[in-house]
Amino acid sequence: MIHKQFLIQGLTSNGKVFRPSDWIERLCGVMAPFRPKDDYGDPRFTHSPYVRPETINGAKCVIVDERLKEIDPRALDFVLGFAKDNDLMLTEICELPPS
Repeated sequence: MIHKQFLIQGLTSNGKVFRPSDWIERLCGVMAPFRPKDDYGDPRFTHSPYVRPETINGAKCVIVDERLKEIDPRALDFVLGFAKDNDLMLTEICELPPS
């Protein structure tokens, strides 16, 4: 089974920078408890491997792994819905074989 990943960029469809500037930290912080069963990282100090912050070409982004739906389908719907509701650029970036 192939697992998809999505890139949420901190830009709206008309090219404006999304505000507030800490939206990535807020979104990834809320999603930090959503982890695979064998991940014992402390959500107070680490991000979920399924929703993680990245900076790409100087732009703030979030990488979302569709395996998030295996933990809770509503969590994946929430993150992708956040991008759509806020008119953020959302792109499928790659497919990875399961680890």
